[in-house]
Amino acid sequence: MGMVTAQTLPANAQTLTQYVDPYIGTGGHGHVFLGANVPFGFVQLGPTEPARGWDWCSGYHYSDSVVRGFGHLHLSGTGIGDLGDVALLPVADAKQSTVTLKHSNETARPGYYALKIDKPEVNVELTATKRAGFHRYTFGKGQKALFRLDLLQGIGWDSLNRCQLRQITPTMITGYRTSIGWAKNQQVYFAAEFSAPVKITSTNDTIALLEVANADKPVLIKVGLSAVNEGNALLNLATEMPGWDFDAVATAASKEWDKELGRVRIETANATDRTIFYTAMYHSMIAPSVFSDVNGEYRGSDYKVHRGNFTNYTTFSLWDTYRAAMPLMSLIHADKATDIAATFIHIYNEQGKLPVWHLMGNETDCMVGNPGVAVLADYVLKGLVKDHEGAYQALKASAMKDDRGQDLLKQYGYIPCDLDKTHETVAKALEYALADAGVAKVAKLLGHEDDYQYFYKRSQSYRKLFDPATGFMRGLDSKGKFREPFNPFHAVHRQDDYTEGNAWQYVWLVPHDVHGLVGLFGSEKRFTTKLDSLFIVSGDMGAQASPDISGLIGQYAHGNEPSHHIIYMYNYVGQPWKAARLIRQTLSTMYGNNFDGLSGNEDVGQMSAWYILSSLGLYQVEPEGGKFIFGSPIFDRATLTVGQGNTLDIVARNNSKQNMYIQSVKWNGRPYTKSYIYYADLIKGGKLEFVMGSKPSKFGTKVKDRP
Repeated sequence: MGMVTAQTLPANAQTLTQYVDPYIGTGGHGHVFLGANVPFGFVQLGPTEPARGWDWCSGYHYSDSVVRGFGHLHLSGTGIGDLGDVALLPVADAKQSTVTLKHSNETARPGYYALKIDKPEVNVELTATKRAGFHRYTFGKGQKALFRLDLLQGIGWDSLNRCQLRQITPTMITGYRTSIGWAKNQQVYFAAEFSAPVKITSTNDTIALLEVANADKPVLIKVGLSAVNEGNALLNLATEMPGWDFDAVATAASKEWDKELGRVRIETANATDRTIFYTAMYHSMIAPSVFSDVNGEYRGSDYKVHRGNFTNYTTFSLWDTYRAAMPLMSLIHADKATDIAATFIHIYNEQGKLPVWHLMGNETDCMVGNPGVAVLADYVLKGLVKDHEGAYQALKASAMKDDRGQDLLKQYGYIPCDLDKTHETVAKALEYALADAGVAKVAKLLGHEDDYQYFYKRSQSYRKLFDPATGFMRGLDSKGKFREPFNPFHAVHRQDDYTEGNAWQYVWLVPHDVHGLVGLFGSEKRFTTKLDSLFIVSGDMGAQASPDISGLIGQYAHGNEPSHHIIYMYNYVGQPWKAARLIRQTLSTMYGNNFDGLSGNEDVGQMSAWYILSSLGLYQVEPEGGKFIFGSPIFDRATLTVGQGNTLDIVARNNSKQNMYIQSVKWNGRPYTKSYIYYADLIKGGKLEFVMGSKPSKFGTKVKDRP
């Protein structure tokens, strides 16, 4: 098709970036970003298409052929759209507002994006550093170098509040854009430096036409961004991109990606699995995004400017990422995890609670529960947080707030479905329970015994919602009666007791107390029968079900996050071979190396993180504390850089598609019988050896060896 993908690069290239195919997930419902960036960078510079609906949340969908600009900020894998700010577009004249995209003229690889355009005849090339974008435009002979700079719209999901554009030297333009969208107070400041004098030939205050001299040479444009002010945008630009060597910056971006991808080095003969794996690694590191400038300043959740001695981050899709992406970060990016914990505590100090879904320094309150509490508690328990008491204050205060249904939770011990008018009460209560378990564990660690008892009791509140007659979690009213009528398959988006799911998917959302849930069923046999049924039953979810409920195996929905831990519950009841089969099925059928290669939204790294951890043979079911459950590794060997530069080797002997079952395990050369391992062991480094076979074994089945 003309594009550069992992399959078309030379086989002798020695970089891991050769195995990344950025087009995976750009079609279907993947919603991933396509363009140039560096790991965890503030800037994601790439083509922005018109917003045509839900599948354009990132600003790009493979089915489209129209580009309205090359914007500097984008989301990746979200279910809501925003950003697209500061979009430059080469045009033939003042009337032109879009250009045509042909995939045969498009190239994408980590840190670099290019598109050859027919009208005007120009070759667009993009690369980036953390806080700056670099453009190179090579125009056809005799053509003017005209650019449309659009400050009116980002991707088309927000509305402009204020903007300004001013020329401060013959080659430098600065400005800002503030807008109201998903992020209700978004502020973006920029400084654009041109390789030749630039003239603003026309402007209507929001859209400017820029003419650059010397079009017979490639036009270079460097754009620094900041959420603080124009001065910091200039400083970011001068610090990160002082020269004019585009190729050097693109090479540096590629090397930065190669370094981060190299935190996990796998050995496998399966080229497809290798491509899917390293593309998943790539997608898992697009966000969280750096949100502080080179001088340490950042815009806080109180909209004031702060300066910190840590790297501040944003773009926290925590309802999704607390499940696998943030635990993965604690393993292979422990240093960043510490900065993220510091970011969380500062967010609490600025807005009075830990983040729920943070975007551009704004609390969106998107999705249910207290996912920021779960992540911070996990990081405290893993030893990644310096300020234990500051963290605990943030955890406790966030869990004790009266917003988002927590007032009813404190009053009733659950959230009555007839009193909470925003619905989703079962999902809310289950999410609060798993977060409260984390607060309880930290309280116990720090010696706050009374708080431990209180939050442990709250973490058990899920029991009130369980209906033994049906074997499901159900909406419960203020009189203690379950909501009627009840259909476990039915789902009405944002209007029933569940969030993007149904009763079949939500009965399992007790990852913090799996054995307690088993007890509610009455026996391991009944629990297992129900769990077996999940992967077989089918039923009509109804016309109003969320499109997020996708990637189905029976009623298990891998395309959405509430299902992600469920398969691993088999280990808790001594049947790890059932998990192995389903893990292999999910890895091979819910992920592919094509444009529609994701079974649901990427969800800011979570879908990819599930693949990364599961393909290595590990998954953290319990949100807080770091117990990693064994599954079914698919690679012959993986070498991870963990903690402070330690090496963790994971070896799978006799591994194949048929040999999916763990027969035995060694840890640092000694026989190991448990079907799980603790973070505290993994982070020190060592050697984890699996021996695989084609038939289920008794490994991990004894009660003392189960998680």
